Amino acid sequence: MNTNRTSIGLDVHARSTAAAAIDGMTGEVFESKLTTDHQQILSWIRSLPGPTAVVYEAGPTGFGLYRSLTAAGINCTVAAPSKLQRPAGDRIKTDARDALHLAKLLRLDEVTAVSIPTVAQEAARDLVRAREDCRGDLMRARHRLSKLLLRHDIVYRDGSAWTQTHDRWLRSTARPLLTETASRAAFDSDYDHTLTMIARRARLDTAIEEIAENSEFTPIVHRLGCLRGVATLTALALTVEIGDWKRFTGNTIGAFVGLVPTEYSSGGSRVQGSITKTGNTHLRRLLIESAWHHRPENRLSAGLVRRQQFADPAARARGQAGNARLHERWVRFGLRRKRPVVANVAIARELAGWCWSLAVMDDDGRMT
Repeated sequence: MNTNRTSIGLDVHARSTAAAAIDGMTGEVFESKLTTDHQQILSWIRSLPGPTAVVYEAGPTGFGLYRSLTAAGINCTVAAPSKLQRPAGDRIKTDARDALHLAKLLRLDEVTAVSIPTVAQEAARDLVRAREDCRGDLMRARHRLSKLLLRHDIVYRDGSAWTQTHDRWLRSTARPLLTETASRAAFDSDYDHTLTMIARRARLDTAIEEIAENSEFTPIVHRLGCLRGVATLTALALTVEIGDWKRFTGNTIGAFVGLVPTEYSSGGSRVQGSITKTGNTHLRRLLIESAWHHRPENRLSAGLVRRQQFADPAARARGQAGNARLHERWVRFGLRRKRPVVANVAIARELAGWCWSLAVMDDDGRMT
């Protein structure tokens, strides 16, 4: 329950901040147009009748304002935008109205807060997201190069693409087949961009390996690595994107990453549809990719054995139980002739629960 006298809503943008406050005792409304300077915002808040509470929406401006206000002793909440209630008939949107709406929701205690990452967690999150962006850039660069050659009827037919053999073919065979100077210039540009993205990905992978092995996230990364398909990159991404694992349970973490089915039920009818796809898209993609690794026969690969050496015995046993269970689910789905893409989403949802159980384990193997 909100017991503060003044509820303050801030609509924060890159260059300006709209502020609105409601005095719970007198009903008086205070409004102001501020800059993004944290000291100016803090001074305006301190000029209001106390005690005060502040809320603003999570967004591209990050959590710097939250940390400044919290360090100054101000009760601050960062609201989840997708959980904010908005009037269906409201057709006017301004910064001032948004700030006042946030203040009213805070007064009614109708704000769902997001989990605030630590500075180290946010920095590691920036790194794994940069790696994800690089993956997408590399995929697009390769597509541009291959489609350029396809338009000139130049197709590689001697095995898998983007191997060392394919790279030699690009330089020694494909490029000379382009007769026009302009086409060769386009090829050189796309090929150079592809090499740049590969080098960038390698540098990011090295930085991720270093953080995974020497940081506060290392114990969880090692425990998550006991599962098939969860190597260092995936384990670190899961760790820093989720942050506080204890705010979930094995059943609720699937909903957080959007892997639960939508539902439209009323009265005696119950209709379930495709997955919600809410929450963190990056985590959902990683879990779905990792789930495919549980389809083949459950055996210890060299990489899995190497990763398990860094985990304690309880985590290794828990990981092996999860690997056996997830493969068994794949077998059962196959016997039921379930479509593989549908079955894989169900496996990914359960995989999220096994990741949670490993992340919240203590040194004695108990889930805290």
